[in-house]
Amino acid sequence: MAGFWKRHKQENDSYDRTSIGLTAGWLGLGSNLVLFIGKFLIGLSAGSVSIMADAINSLTDSASSLLTLVGFRIAGKPADSEHPYGHARFETISGFVVSLLITFVGGQFLLSSINKIMTPENIRLSPILFIVLILSIGIKVWQGSMYRSLAKKINSATLQASGQDSINDVVTTTAVLLSATVEWLTGLRIDGYVGLLIALYILYNGIQMIRNFINELLGSRPTETELAEMEERLASYQTILGFHDLLVHNYGPSNRFASVHIEVDDTWTLNQAHQVIDQIEHDFYKQLRVELVCHLDPVPIHDAHYRRLKKTTKKVVRQVDPQLRMHDFRVTDQTIYFDLVIPNEAAYRDDDIRYLLQEKMTKEVGNYVVEITFDHSYLL
Repeated sequence: MAGFWKRHKQENDSYDRTSIGLTAGWLGLGSNLVLFIGKFLIGLSAGSVSIMADAINSLTDSASSLLTLVGFRIAGKPADSEHPYGHARFETISGFVVSLLITFVGGQFLLSSINKIMTPENIRLSPILFIVLILSIGIKVWQGSMYRSLAKKINSATLQASGQDSINDVVTTTAVLLSATVEWLTGLRIDGYVGLLIALYILYNGIQMIRNFINELLGSRPTETELAEMEERLASYQTILGFHDLLVHNYGPSNRFASVHIEVDDTWTLNQAHQVIDQIEHDFYKQLRVELVCHLDPVPIHDAHYRRLKKTTKKVVRQVDPQLRMHDFRVTDQTIYFDLVIPNEAAYRDDDIRYLLQEKMTKEVGNYVVEITFDHSYLL
C-alpha cells in the first residue's frame, strides 16, 4: 500500500512539473515570436545590425521555448522498461541544446557586427523604432519574472536559464535603444560596436549555460543546502552510532537518490537494525523526497580490545595529518581495516600515508597489518 501511494505522489508531482513547464514554454514561445516579428521589421526598415541581432536573439528565444515545450513533454513521461528511472533528464538535454543554439547565434552576429564596424551605415530612425524597443524591454522584464517564478516552484534549472536569458535580453535591448538614441541625438554611428557588445554578451552567457548543463549531465555535486539537510537529519537519529559515505545522485530534478553507511551496535538483532534503517529511509523520502538506501555497519562497541585499537588508530591518523577522517574500522586476527577520507589538499600522497600509518601503528600496537581503503570524497 505504501508503494502505491509513493508511486501516486510521484505521478502527481511529475504531472504538476510537466504542466508548469509546458505553461512556461507556451507563454515564452508566444511572447518571443511577437518580439521577433516586431524587432525584425523595424531592424530591416532601419538597416540596423544591432536591432537585427536583437531580433534574431528573440528568434532563438522562440526556438528555446519550443525546445522547452518538447523537453518538458518528454521529461514528464513515466518510467518504462528502457528507462526505469524515468525521462526527467531530458529536460536538461533540451536546456543544453538551447544553450548551443544561443552560442551559435552569438558567433554569427559577432561576425556581422565586425563587418558593420568595417563598413558603417546610418540607421533609418523613426518613432515606431523607439516604441517597439521600449515595449520589448517591458515584455522581457515580465517574461523573466514569469520564468523565475515558475522555476522556483518546480526547482527547474532549464526555466532558471530561460529566466536569466530574458534578463540578458533586457540588457541587450536597452543597449540597442541607447545606440539608436545616441545616433539620433549626435549622429555617431555606434550601431556596429553595440552589436559587437551584444554578440559577446550572448556568447558569454551561451558558454556559461553550456558549462552548467554539461556539469548537470555529467553529475554535479549536490548543493551545500541539500547535503546539510541530509546530514542534519541523519545526525538526529539517536539510536544509531554514526554514519558515513553519504553519496547523492539524481535522474532529473524530482528523482533524487542517495546511499549511506549506518553504524549500529553489533549486538542488535537483524530485525531491530532493519526497523531502524527502514524508518530512516521512510523519513528521507517523506521529508526530503530522496530515495535513500542504507548499508549496515555493525560496530562492536562493547569489546574493550576493539575500543582500545580504534582509539589508538585515531590518534595515529591525527598525527599523520589532522585533516584525515577514519571510518569503517574493523579488526580480524592480526589485521586492522579502515577507510580513510582524503581531503582535496592532503599533506601526503596515498602511498606515503599508507607507509607512515603502518610504521606508526607497528610501534603503537605491535605486528598488526594495516589495510587502508582510501576514499577521495568530493562532497566534503
